[in-house]
Parts: sequence; structure tokens; C-alpha cells
Amino acid sequence: MPEREKFAILKKAGRIWTISPVHGESARLAALHHYIGDQFEPATDRLVYLGGFMGHGPDVAGTLDEIIRFRRDILARPCMFPEDIAYLRGQQEEMWSKLLQLQFAPNPREVLPWMLQQGVGPTIGAYGGDPAEGIIHCREGAVAITRWTNSLRAAQQARPGHAALMTSIRRAAYTADMGLLFVHAGLDPDRPLSAQGDSLWWGSAGFGSLSNHPYGDFLKVVRGFDRQHGGPAAGTFTLTLDGGCGYGGKALAALLDPRGEVLDLVEA
Repeated sequence: MPEREKFAILKKAGRIWTISPVHGESARLAALHHYIGDQFEPATDRLVYLGGFMGHGPDVAGTLDEIIRFRRDILARPCMFPEDIAYLRGQQEEMWSKLLQLQFAPNPREVLPWMLQQGVGPTIGAYGGDPAEGIIHCREGAVAITRWTNSLRAAQQARPGHAALMTSIRRAAYTADMGLLFVHAGLDPDRPLSAQGDSLWWGSAGFGSLSNHPYGDFLKVVRGFDRQHGGPAAGTFTLTLDGGCGYGGKALAALLDPRGEVLDLVEA
């Protein structure tokens, strides 16, 4: 897979607005967008969503609508281009992608209940699906599952921009000068970026070791999902932005300079 299809590369980034996972809480995201929109400096500012748009919260479809609306707003400004905005794959986006291919899973009767425990239910509901019906279809076999997943896919395609947004998400993002690396949940510090897999969205116990040394040549690794939802936390070589949005907490946005120093931090 070409590098540009796996990773978003932010060129000439003077400042980077970074948005935490919001997990279907569209009103909180809209509040962050309002603040960022007032402060955004075209040509020099870049925007990174750290994954976790879907799942958990009450308005998954509205959250994607809000992301698409703000994308139009930003790209309408002078000297802004599509590659100046990066959308990362999070746990919820990965599960949704796998859910739409559930008929190919070797054990769908086990996979779907596990996904529901992880919070995919609200995303299914956002596209007119019923998780309980999905469980029944898993018992009926591959043909019934295919009909169900096709209906979910069609519902997603019927929402303007939703399918296109999902095809634009990337595994990670980094600034062209290799100063900052953005991930959803973490990474395996013993593997190069090109060999990173599920640890990017499910996390790795090794992320904590980056408090003692950098990852490769990057000055700082910025992640958006922390299982403890402990709020913003900065280390010498790391920055975590997880206010627990979707879990009873708040959404966060940080403005970073090219070295990863926090210039502004806002919550909603």
C-alpha cells in the first residue's frame, strides 16, 4: 500500500489543531469547531482528528455531518488544501469497517457481541440498524448477515459525505519534517512506523516507555485515546488528549507548535 494511503503527511505545518476522540457527541465537537474556526490561521494551520468519531455517544451520524461541514468551512479559506486535514482510524472506525464485512468473519456469532461490548451499537443505530437483529442474522448464516451489512452500507452511502470520509481515514499522521507523529491509541515502540498494525488503534503497553526515550526521529508522539480517560497528559516525548468524551467526559482540542508544545488547550 502506498505511503500516502496509509499515513497522512502534513506539509508546511506552522501550527496543528488536534482534536480528541468525541465518540458520537456532535454538540461537543461543534463547540470545539466553533472555537477553532475563530482562531484558525489559513495557510499555516493544519487540523488532525485523532480518530474515535463513532461509537458510544448519542449522535454518530450528526458527528460525521459536523466533521464534513467543518471540512467545507476550512477548505473554503485561502491557501487550504485537502491534505491539510487528517482523519485517523480509531477503534470505532476499525470495528465499523470490520462490521461491514462481518459475513467473512470465521465466527460472526462471537465477533458481533464483542463489538457491541466495545461500543459499536450506537453506530449501527445511526444507520438504521438494530444490533439485536444483527445477532439473529449471525445465527442464520452468511447470506442473512450479508443482507444486513449491505443495508448498513447503503444507509451510510445515503448520508452525503459519510462514505467518502471513511475512505479518507489514515492509520497515522505526521508532519513532513518528522517532528510530530499523531496516532489514535498508541504504537509498538519496537516496530518501525511502516510495520505498525492494530497497536495504532488498540494501543500498546509499550507506549509508556516513550516517557524515557523518543520514538525514532520524532520529537513527540501525540495520541487521542487512553483507556483510563485521564485527561490531557504531557510527557517529554508524548502527549495524550483524552477527556473521556463518550464516556461521561469532555472533548478536547489542543493547538500545537511544530515541536509539540501546547499553545492552547480547550475543552467542550
